[in-house]
Amino acid sequence: MNKKNVIAYCPVDYAFKRIGGKYKGRILWVLRDSCMRYGELKRAIIGITPKMLTQTLRELEADELVSRKVYLEVPPKVEYSLTSTGEELIPLIKQLRSWGEKQMSRN
Repeated sequence: MNKKNVIAYCPVDYAFKRIGGKYKGRILWVLRDSCMRYGELKRAIIGITPKMLTQTLRELEADELVSRKVYLEVPPKVEYSLTSTGEELIPLIKQLRSWGEKQMSRN
C-alpha cells in the first residue's frame, strides 16, 4: 500500500492502514536497533512465509517506513533498516508491547 493511495476516514484509520496487519509491526520492532538482512528477518519473524515477508517488506518500503539497500556483489546482499518515519513508530510499538504483556499476564 502506497501512502499516497491510502483512503482514510480519520488519522487512526490512516495509521492502521499503513502499519496494520499481522507482520508489519513485528518487522518494524525487530529492525528498531539495527539493519538486518533478509535471512535474519526471516529467522526473527516466527511463522512468516518467504512470500509474505517479501510482500510486507515491499509495502513497508513503499510507505517509506523501511529502506532497502542493495549491495552489488555475488551473492546479492540486501539490508533493511528503518527510515526516520519508521523510527517514529518505535515508541508507540513499545507502548503496545507493554500493553500486550500486561494482557497476556492476566490470562
